[in-house]
Amino acid sequence: MLEVIILAAGKGTRMRSTAPKVLHKLAGKALLEHVVATARSLSPTKIHIVVGHGAEQVAAAVAGDDVAFHKQQNQLGTGHAVAQALPECDPASTVLILFGDVPLMSTKTLRSLLASTTVASSVDAPSVLAAHIPDPTGYGRVIRDAHQRFVEIVEEKDASEKQRAVQEVNTGVIAAPASLLTTLLSRVNNQNAQAEYYLPDVLGLAREDGMTVNVVVSEDPVEILGVNNRLQLEK
Repeated sequence: MLEVIILAAGKGTRMRSTAPKVLHKLAGKALLEHVVATARSLSPTKIHIVVGHGAEQVAAAVAGDDVAFHKQQNQLGTGHAVAQALPECDPASTVLILFGDVPLMSTKTLRSLLASTTVASSVDAPSVLAAHIPDPTGYGRVIRDAHQRFVEIVEEKDASEKQRAVQEVNTGVIAAPASLLTTLLSRVNNQNAQAEYYLPDVLGLAREDGMTVNVVVSEDPVEILGVNNRLQLEK
């Protein structure tokens, strides 16, 4: 059983518009519409959308019988955003987390991520989508040990100079059993440079608990790109 959580609460200040960021259009459709369509291609039992700025507009744009909306009143980080929807997910489901401003993610890549989550281990464990990009500025870095096993995600503002040189980045897309994600998320704190609850911290906690965190690397880094300004939509 699969449920999808899409994070779509951001203001998108750099868009220089009063419209919610995820409703700006790409190829004639709102960014969020592209993400919802991709989510539906995976046949989930439910799509949960976390809304904030312009919540009513966002809900009206992508409403459907298979969609539920959850309000994030305060912007306290991606972990906090997921926590608004997670209690409504079936504990027995697998949860896939997507972003409303990342419209080019492919069904093929997400199926690979979900397969990794399902079959990689006899013990429940999360999976994360990563990518290799020449300029990783702005992204959290995927830190591995000497045996190339996942250790943690370090956000750029918290990274050392050595860690910032790493070109394998976190896309933010995570899949995990709902019950496990709930347990891990309850342990995430906001002791970091942004004073936010980072969703990727659940991966480091899983590793600390002895789990093998599965890393799936995107074959096409273009698909992981988020839209941060209106110029990107015009290219």
